Order: sequence, then C-alpha cells, then structure tokens
Amino acid sequence: MIRKERIIMGIDPGTQVMGYGILRVLDNKPCLEAMGVMQLEKYDDHYLKLARIYARVISLITEYLPDELAIESPFFGKNVQSMLKLGRAQGVAMAAAISRDIPIFEYAPLKIKMAITGNGRAAKEQVAYMLQKILHIPDENMLPQLDASDGLAAALCHFYQSNITTGEKKYKNWKEYANHNPEKVKSASKREQ
Repeated sequence: MIRKERIIMGIDPGTQVMGYGILRVLDNKPCLEAMGVMQLEKYDDHYLKLARIYARVISLITEYLPDELAIESPFFGKNVQSMLKLGRAQGVAMAAAISRDIPIFEYAPLKIKMAITGNGRAAKEQVAYMLQKILHIPDENMLPQLDASDGLAAALCHFYQSNITTGEKKYKNWKEYANHNPEKVKSASKREQ
C-alpha cells in the first residue's frame, strides 16, 4: 500500500509578529508538525524585518520541505501605510517560497475562519480552539500567540480546499464536514461532562 504524504506550510504574515504552522498530511489525515511565531517588534528598520522574514521562511522550507504554501492575504484596512507594510511582509514570504519552487495559495481571513469554524467572523480564540480539537493538539502544545494558530489555520484551510484524494467526499469547510459526519463530532454538552 502506498501512503501519500504531503507537507503544507501556512503563514500569517505580519511586520510585528509572523505566525506559521506546518501540517503533515498522511493518507489524507492532517496532523500538526510544528507551529510558532517570529517576533519582529525588536527591529526598528522595516527592511531589516523583511530580510528576517525571508530568512526565516527559507529556514522553515529547508527544515520541513513543504509541498505547498498557504498564506493569509492582507485584509483591507483604513491605514494605508500598515497595509503597504503587511503586503510587503506577505510578498517577501511568497518570494522565499517562489525561490524554492513551492506553489503558493492565498486565502482571505474570512475564508480561513469559515473553513475552520464555520463562521467567517469568528474570533482568533475560536479559531485556535477549533484547531486544537480538529488536530487533537494537547493544551501544552498550544502557543499563547494567536498568530501561530492563524498560520496553522491557513494550512488547514488549504488542506480542506485542496483535498485531492479520490473516492473521498470533499468538504468546503468544517461545518459541512461536521454535518456529514456527526458520529465524529462531540457536542458541546458531551465536552462539558
């Protein structure tokens, strides 16, 4: 029996904190490989931040050998300068992946939240909670920085969107999966017992 494996790297780009998550998918079952953050607040120079982002993404690629990169696309805010800086951070992370011939997939924050929680307006804490339940991540392995879980959420969203196995039902998001597989989902009342 041939076991299909792929690695998906997810990135939540930022100029203060960059979050990332690595999913290992084996036989169409995703599991957490790694997640973390890169703290960038200590650097005053914006271009130095960009250089650090590029170097870190290259080091993650070298360590985990991802097959695909899922990255959160910038949302449109009112502060043009912030948007410009965020777009540059995203672009540098994408350039690192391009330099290693890794396919890139962009997802809007609303799409990622919808895929993970069934609610496009979910709070970051809800996304982290659902990731922990879906991927069976022990409490001690969850990071307090929600940028890490946001990076992981991008990777899991891509897994859902690109489910390429044959003979298995494809689901658009967690809610659709839960509706079609009630026996695999614990209700809130059962969790509280």
